[in-house]
Amino acid sequence: MTHPRYPHVFSPLRLGKQVVKNRIIMGSMHSGLEDVPDAAERLSAYFVERVKGGVGMIITGGITPHPSGGRGAKLSEPDEVPMHRAVTDAVHAADPEVKICMQILHSGPIANVAEPVGPSPVKSRLSPRTPIELDEAGIEEQIAAFANCAALARAAGYDGVEIIGSAGYLISTFLVEKTNQRSDRWGGCWDNRMRFAVEVVRRVRAAIGPDMILIFRIAAMDMLDGGMAWDEIVSLAKALEAEGADVISTHFCWHESQVPTIATMVPRAAFAGVTGRLRQHLSIPVITSNRINMPDVAEAVLARGDADLVSMARPMLADAELVNKARTGREDEINTCIGCNQACLDHTFTGQLVSCLVNARACRETEIAIRPADAAQRIAVVGAGPAGLAFATIAAERGHKVTLFDAADAIGGQFNLARRIPGKEEFDETLRYFRRMIALHGVDLRLGTRVSADDLLAGGYDRIVIATGITPRTPQLDGITHPKVASYVDVITGKAAVGKTVAIMGAGGIGFDVAELITHAGTSAALDIDVFAREWGIDFRNHPRGGVTGVVPEVASNGREVFLLQRKASAVGKGLGRTTGWTHRITLQRRGVQMIAGVEYQRIDDDGLHILIDGAPRTLAVDSVIVCAGQEPARGLYDELLTRGGNVDLIGGAHEAAELDAKRAIKQATELAVAV
Repeated sequence: MTHPRYPHVFSPLRLGKQVVKNRIIMGSMHSGLEDVPDAAERLSAYFVERVKGGVGMIITGGITPHPSGGRGAKLSEPDEVPMHRAVTDAVHAADPEVKICMQILHSGPIANVAEPVGPSPVKSRLSPRTPIELDEAGIEEQIAAFANCAALARAAGYDGVEIIGSAGYLISTFLVEKTNQRSDRWGGCWDNRMRFAVEVVRRVRAAIGPDMILIFRIAAMDMLDGGMAWDEIVSLAKALEAEGADVISTHFCWHESQVPTIATMVPRAAFAGVTGRLRQHLSIPVITSNRINMPDVAEAVLARGDADLVSMARPMLADAELVNKARTGREDEINTCIGCNQACLDHTFTGQLVSCLVNARACRETEIAIRPADAAQRIAVVGAGPAGLAFATIAAERGHKVTLFDAADAIGGQFNLARRIPGKEEFDETLRYFRRMIALHGVDLRLGTRVSADDLLAGGYDRIVIATGITPRTPQLDGITHPKVASYVDVITGKAAVGKTVAIMGAGGIGFDVAELITHAGTSAALDIDVFAREWGIDFRNHPRGGVTGVVPEVASNGREVFLLQRKASAVGKGLGRTTGWTHRITLQRRGVQMIAGVEYQRIDDDGLHILIDGAPRTLAVDSVIVCAGQEPARGLYDELLTRGGNVDLIGGAHEAAELDAKRAIKQATELAVAV
């Protein structure tokens, strides 16, 4: 029977000799669980929760086929099979209809090994090492390794394999001329450059036989100057289909690309149209991905004919039940991925276990379980920011009687500031989710209510949780009360007017957000694919090499002159997120924001902001000075309750306010909520 709202999402599809029950894939993410001692147990729990949540197919994190392919999870020896077999058995036991495919990933020149390899000795800017150029014997060894890995995946019970040929990993570096400078049969003309990818697929198909699903992930638009041309992409996809690929999965960009493709500033389904054009040239199904985070977006992509399947990787971290919630009309209960990357990709690239900012249980399923409480308690929670919301809703879900107080007239705390920044509109989804959880689990929400220690102690609560957040720090500086000075809170909420020349004191995450807000002009790029394409220099219509070659980004600025200042001598923005910080720096640089480190603040007066830079005095003749000088924990209520003997806990920014950190706040709140 056709689903009334999602007829395409919930229709089955044949992939080679097999059938998937719906069109939603849990896309590949290396979680780090692959490398822990109890990998089989933890990966099984992680995947099974998504299987029970309704997903049609899972693609694992990348597994290297050869020791040169990267440290961590590897499948090249028979004794490595049992861990994988435990995972596939668990998935199939949970739902025999769900398919699980193993991604084979050789990182090539960016592998974190002592001697990385590549088609040519061309160093990636992301790696400290120049790769060793593979000779004929080395190329044969690597191709054989892919085939061997695939055969072992078959022995491990996988339904298929995905070969990743994009992102700057080994296969993709054979395809692109700038990284393949060979003059033998593996380089030079396009037919030679694509030979490695085609031969890998041919050999893998021979190794796994006709029944397993074979997916190849192609860079449909690599976002590289001088990258792959459209006719090369089409001819490669056709050649892979001819050699036995059942599915082509489209990927966008290399890790070296200077175009964001998965950050929250990227519009939803921004790249699906590229997949749609490639689909017209093939007779096998295609997968699209990138910033598809809700079921209605997936349905629209499929309905337009832009893809046959939709990969939703990070959304499956945020909410394992996403598919079931869509099926049963509970979309308002979906904990939506906001594309922040703070606990997923940032963790991956810094060697930490992956999780999720909005769902601290992700990848910790064996450690954090939401079970009914042994005995219901009456709990007061003060503060409806991220920490208070997470604690209150999870504690209430477990059966506790929770009253949530906040002096403001809306939930959200600092999220209510973040959502006002252009490019962070997705934060609205998190607040929608928490509003629904408050109603669903019966939290007694009391907004516009400032409670005292007397009120709380008189309420007879079994436990009091303080999540009162932070107060902006006001630096001790001559002239800090001058009329041209404003706090970041007043600027973001629109209470303070901002002049044409502005100094921002503080270049942490808030300083960058404020700079984005006050220099922005026009429609947010996150809400309009055409605006996004112009701002980042992408030509979706003509698809030059890499999608970007010869395209000049258009600067969208309102003309303000802005100085972004920090005390530390390190590079401005160095402390921002690993996978998104560079996008903010580039955006502001293009708008002419002057970023100055090593600043010593002297005073503020009618002439402007007086500073020292390397000991030399300078006066910034600005109309406005916006203070983003950090935060102090708002813990006065906690301290009083503690002194008076209350059973009280402290979480979130009120516990630690070194830098606003919703990831830490929600994690801390979740851990406390499952323990009480």
